Amino acid sequence: MSAPGQALGALVAYRGATGGRVNLTLGIAAFVLFIAVWYLIVFTGLVTERFLPYPGVVIGTMAQLLVTESFLNDVWISVARVWGAFLLSVVAAVPIGIWMSSYRIVGALVEPIVDFIRYLPVPALVPLLIIWFGIGEASKVAVLWMGTFFQLVLLIADDAKRIPREFVETGYTLGAKPRQITRSIVLPSMLPTMVDNLRITLGWCWTWIIVAEIVAANSGIGHYIWSMRRFLKTPEVMAGILVVGIIGLLTDQAVRIAHRRLFRYL
Repeated sequence: MSAPGQALGALVAYRGATGGRVNLTLGIAAFVLFIAVWYLIVFTGLVTERFLPYPGVVIGTMAQLLVTESFLNDVWISVARVWGAFLLSVVAAVPIGIWMSSYRIVGALVEPIVDFIRYLPVPALVPLLIIWFGIGEASKVAVLWMGTFFQLVLLIADDAKRIPREFVETGYTLGAKPRQITRSIVLPSMLPTMVDNLRITLGWCWTWIIVAEIVAANSGIGHYIWSMRRFLKTPEVMAGILVVGIIGLLTDQAVRIAHRRLFRYL
């Protein structure tokens, strides 16, 4: 089979392997197709331009916003809120998740509570969080934390449970204490999957930023989007949403690259 035929076969084969250049080309093609469909929907009048502006209008509006000092301040504020809440979630979730998988009593006590809370709709908790933390930064970070921590702690616990029992038993055979087993066996073994799960939950944290910033907020991308909605400024609203998507995409790709370089042996 020729080289192009082999490449095409790998693309359509079940779990076929493709190169990075092919993946990049397909990713760009997908974005181009998406924009083309978007343009056709507006051009054919399926959706009026007032509610769905042309892609060029939205992209131009986004470019104007990104050189506006006030909007850039909103971007940095949102980034700080997301990363602050995410890091707080990681600091709490990693040890708790490992303890849940390492000690049966911790898992039996904590997991039912975590399972219950993670199904609660975060937007419904916003009024309660404002009562508890006020209308300052604490309530906004709390919303993001609530949407991230309870999902992450179960993922971390699952990562730790996947470590083969033989690894732990070998550590005990060599005289290691539980703390040494956690530090020298469990953490290194679960690190590749844990980093991947951290990447996923960071994306979840970004999805809650709009909810966190539309209530009692005077800054942030979510506040900007909510303010523009009041005046039916659809290009500005969509531009703000695109900025969130672009930041999330860039962060996701950066973590993917770091993952590949850190764990070349996978």
